[in-house]
Amino acid sequence: MNSKKQKLLVDFSSLPDVALVQIRPLINYGVLPFSATTIWRKCRNGEFPSPIKVSAGITAWRVGDIRAYLNKIASGGAK
Repeated sequence: MNSKKQKLLVDFSSLPDVALVQIRPLINYGVLPFSATTIWRKCRNGEFPSPIKVSAGITAWRVGDIRAYLNKIASGGAK
């Protein structure tokens, strides 16, 4: 693989709860079973954790918030 195109993949489960992750990795690596549109809709409806505005062009979620959400839907507590 070309070193310029090579990307470091980090296992989601190895990230600390305080780490921040953007929407594309959450979708592209199968962490969340939703499209970006669905995630944003769920955020607006209060069904998904609120993101953090890191800078003008960067929005991310705390890994701990995503884990808590995934545990909630795994136990049947969210739609």
